[in-house]
Formats: sequence, C-alpha cells, structure tokens
Amino acid sequence: MVKNKKRDWILSLASAAVILAVLIFIDKRAHYSMLASVIQKAAIYSLLAVSLNLLNGFTGLFSLGQAGFMMLGAYTYAIFTIPSASRASVYQYFNGGAITFTLPVVLSVIAAGLVAAVFAWLVGKPCLRLKSDYLAIATLGFAEILRALIQWDVFGPVTNGSNILRSFPSFGSILTPVIISAVCIAIIVLLINSSYGRAFKAIREDEIAAEAMGINLAKTKMQAFLISSFFAGIGGALLAMFQASVQAKGFTSAMTYEILLIVVIGGIGSVTGSVIGSFLYIAASEWWLRFLDDSVTYLHVNIPFMRGGFRMVVFSVVIMLIVLFYRRGIMGENEFSWEAVLRFFRDPFHLVSRAHKKKAAKEAAGHE
Repeated sequence: MVKNKKRDWILSLASAAVILAVLIFIDKRAHYSMLASVIQKAAIYSLLAVSLNLLNGFTGLFSLGQAGFMMLGAYTYAIFTIPSASRASVYQYFNGGAITFTLPVVLSVIAAGLVAAVFAWLVGKPCLRLKSDYLAIATLGFAEILRALIQWDVFGPVTNGSNILRSFPSFGSILTPVIISAVCIAIIVLLINSSYGRAFKAIREDEIAAEAMGINLAKTKMQAFLISSFFAGIGGALLAMFQASVQAKGFTSAMTYEILLIVVIGGIGSVTGSVIGSFLYIAASEWWLRFLDDSVTYLHVNIPFMRGGFRMVVFSVVIMLIVLFYRRGIMGENEFSWEAVLRFFRDPFHLVSRAHKKKAAKEAAGHE
C-alpha cells in the first residue's frame, strides 16, 4: 500500500510537470491559437462544472441558478477593476457610473465569489426548504429575475444597464485560469473528502437517515449552496476575463444547461469526470467539429448540408450517443486513479480478467 502511494505521488508529480511544461510552451509559441483558447475556456468550465457537481452530484440538491451566480461574479469583477480613466467611456450613458474606485485583480476575484455567496444565502433561506424540481424552478427563476434587474436602468450607474462592461484586466497568460481553477478544484476536493463532504453525501443518499445521525439538514444544505455559489462566482470572474467583456444577456438559462450537460457527460458525483467532460465538451463544440460549418466541394459537387450550424447538429448526435452508451457518464461516480490506468495498459481488452472470471465461474459450478 505504501509502495503504491509513493508510485502514485511520483506519477502525479511527473504528470503535473509535463502538463506545466506543455502549457508554458503553448503560452510562449501559440498564445493566440485556438488550442490556447480551448484550454483557457475548458479550465474555467471545469471549475464551474465541479462547483455545480458539488451541489447536484454530491449533495443531491437540484439547482438551475448557476448562470445567475456566474453573472454576479462576472459583474462584480468587471465593476471593481475598470480603470478610473476608462469609466467615463464605459458608463457613457450614466455619467461615469457610481463606483469611483478600483480594486486589485486578486481582491476583485475574491469579491466576485463573496458577492455570489451573499446572494446565495439570501436565495437559499426560502428556496432550500423546497425539494427536487421545485428547488430547480425556484433557482432558475432567481437567475432570470437577477438578469432582468441588472439590465434595469435604475441600477445602471453600477451595472451599466443593458450596455457592455469592458476595459477591465484580462488574462496575461493561459496559465492564469488553469492555475486558479486548479487551486479552487483542489479546495473542493479537500472539502469533499472531509467530514463536511461526508455530510453532503449522507444527505444525498437519505435525508431522514442523515438527520437521524445528527446532521443538521438546513445548515448543511446551506453550506453546500454557499460553497457552490462562491466558486461559481469566481468562475464567472474568470469567464469575464476570458471574454474581455460582460453583458447580462449572455448569462441565460442555456449556460446553466450547458454546464449541467458537462456534469452529466463526465459523471454526476465525479470531480475528475467534470474536468474531463469540460475539456472534451469545449474542444469538440468549438474546435474539433468546426470544419463541419464550412461548405465542402467533393469531385466538383457541392455538399449542401455542410453549412453554418451543422457542427452543432453533429455535436448533439455525439452527446446523445454518449448519454445512451454511458448512462452514468464517462466516469460515473468514480475518480481518476493511476491503478486503473496501469491496469488498463496491462490488460487493455480485459482478456486476462475475463479469463479469470470464466475460471472462477467454472470452479464455482464444480463445487456446486
């Protein structure tokens, strides 16, 4: 056991070093390439998917308000980091805006998570008493109401109404979103493996049994809701930096469904599944299948169905196939392990394991 742990640590450190070296190489040589863009967005979506999985997968609370908390994080970061010299042009319809000071980037990212958590507390007080579909509808309604309020001209001096927020600091390196997302996901993993995480899982499995064991349901649900919203707010701030602009109309319910789809593809209740699902989803939808949007001429014959939008049709079919053949997602409730990887390379087609199973079945039949 000790030997296996030492081997896993060595393999993990070696893999991290290789990934870091590759990212530095891409940052130096292909900073503005599609690959760099996919890595940045996938890293951000990994954090968003893991934060949603903490709530939906590990605690069993079905929330559809993730886009609202992301929007709060994005707006908080943008509002507090726009340089004073640029506020007059950004808030041109609101006399330069009501905010006259600027916060450092790090503090603004943390503030983005805190603001999202504060609103989550306000929403969670009445909504967390609801269950299943009712909670999903309530949180979805909150996100839509919040989007409408942000675009309301009454709050324009702060939010800029329905106009775009811009001119705030963006990423200087592709390592920035990767490192921030990795640190946040590591914190979530530590939380899941702690006594708090065990309480979350107990509520997911059986609320009555969890309460009988002394778990305070209301308090524990609120903790999960606040933590998930906090990291969703940070993810929203990272998304604002990635897009270099913020506008409320971009944070629709479709964005929540997109993140929920990533969680389902990766595996509900699997952190590594959410990370793998994020990278596969972003790469396939925005890079690998992009050639399908271009018309193709083969042997002087134009293929009519290869046109704008066909990429998403094929992508939808791929998603359907994954859901049909991997009903519990790519990882299910399992996490990545080096033992499973090494076992796969030792027996990629499960020939040895099948032979052992057949032999064991024959022996069992002989004993009977």
